Amino acid sequence: MSVRVLLVDDQALIRAGFRMILEAEEDLEVVGECGDGTQAIDSVKRFSPDVVLMDIRMPEMDGIEATRRIVGGDGETAVKVLMLTTFDLDEYVYDALRAGASGFLLKDVPADQLVAGIRLVAQGDALLAPSVTRRLIEEFSRSSRGRAQRPAGLDELTPREVEVFKLLARGMSNAEIAGELIVSETTVKTHVARILMKLGVRDRVQAVVLAYESGVVAPGMPVDE
Repeated sequence: MSVRVLLVDDQALIRAGFRMILEAEEDLEVVGECGDGTQAIDSVKRFSPDVVLMDIRMPEMDGIEATRRIVGGDGETAVKVLMLTTFDLDEYVYDALRAGASGFLLKDVPADQLVAGIRLVAQGDALLAPSVTRRLIEEFSRSSRGRAQRPAGLDELTPREVEVFKLLARGMSNAEIAGELIVSETTVKTHVARILMKLGVRDRVQAVVLAYESGVVAPGMPVDE
């Protein structure tokens, strides 16, 4: 089955460039495109995409508010939002993650990484970004607006799940976590699935946000603390 993609960017040339890249892939289908957040909300209802490639800064309604409404609309939507940003330390990226985005990419991302990112998000995983470094997550966590209340599910995590949670919060992939803990990648995937379920978060990006906001990890904090 092909992955249905909606392109949302206020610059027509950028949309055209992305469309050309994606339509060259047999398993990706561009079902529509639009130029602002308001149109994006309507287009999601009209085209039922699997993934929305969403610009952050747009007129009428920005990508953050549009993402918040798309992801949190009825609580039942399966659509994933992959944010696009011009700068690797865009001041709005952290807010985008809090709004429910499943990841983010730079607009000048190489074509193969764009395609891989869309496939990854469509599969239900989350993209912490191959070209946007882990430093971004830590940078924006420093300016987090206070601390979130300690989630009840945190006490349900096993010691091993806590280890995995902290490594996940550092932006590590399943393969990297498996190497760190000397376990199989399949085992890590099982742990991650249980962590998301116990914490009540939709994907690993939201788990990262929760980890920083609740104080489970902090910038510069060793993983074993």
